[in-house]
Amino acid sequence: MREIVLDTETTGFDPEQGDRIVEIGALELYNHMPTGRTFHHYINPGRGMPQEAFEVHGIGPDLLDAPRPPRPGEITLRDKPPFDHVANAFIEFVGNAKLVIHNAAFDMKFLNAELGWLKLPLLPWEQAIDTLAIARQKFPGSPASLDALCRRFAIDNTARTLHGALLDSEILAEVYLELIGGRQPDFALSAHPVAQSGSAETDIGWRPKPRPQPLPPRITETEAAAHAAFIETMGDGSLWKKLG
Repeated sequence: MREIVLDTETTGFDPEQGDRIVEIGALELYNHMPTGRTFHHYINPGRGMPQEAFEVHGIGPDLLDAPRPPRPGEITLRDKPPFDHVANAFIEFVGNAKLVIHNAAFDMKFLNAELGWLKLPLLPWEQAIDTLAIARQKFPGSPASLDALCRRFAIDNTARTLHGALLDSEILAEVYLELIGGRQPDFALSAHPVAQSGSAETDIGWRPKPRPQPLPPRITETEAAAHAAFIETMGDGSLWKKLG
């Protein structure tokens, strides 16, 4: 089962009012495990950056009403490709996988607006899994923001001082696995490092495999002997003996 955990950053709230995507970050899960494949691009929106949006994600200081050089860690956008330069790569990466998105209506609205302007196939709503809706159903009346869910599940999000699409996707992947009850304890410690889409490090063919050698048993010989002695006291009709 292939899923794509996805997030976007934008210039505002409504593409019909001229707002555009400025960042897409996505990572691939296969059977709820990260494969190391990602898709991440900053995008030139072809318009200015409102101060309110900049304060949320800190992207595009060169597009503010009073443009300025980037400070350490800030990303400029005039030098980035427009959406039409990354659209086909995005469609290919997503394929027919389910899209795991927090507040899916927002991101799907923007993605389909951008795809529609290019006369490219739209993403069907049925392809989306909305973790916000899952959280509200599972914890009615409780805060359901990404930060609130990180607190609930004790997920470290200290690196999230501003919104960022790829970082938020990585955090959302952990939240999603908690919400569906299948979190992998070593999610962030995958043996395959996260690689950027199109880089030499990306191993497109990788899939989770069984361990080449089983882990050694943790039970000691003394514990095994004590267990066997206990089973003997249960008689020949015990379930343990029948299964053994």
